[in-house]
Amino acid sequence: MSCPICSGETDKKYRPFCSRRCADIDLAKWFSGAYASPSQDPEDIEKAIEAVENEALKKPH
Repeated sequence: MSCPICSGETDKKYRPFCSRRCADIDLAKWFSGAYASPSQDPEDIEKAIEAVENEALKKPH
């Protein structure tokens, strides 16, 4: 099994990663939303549009 971040050999201590560094990179991706799955729920789409519109109104042009 190879590390999903750098493709290096995994370390039993950090499995499925090769090191603490790669484990932390993966965790940061979760926190940033990089692993988010798109929703097909119409209510979620409407909420997302509202959030974008609200943010646009807050920023000065």
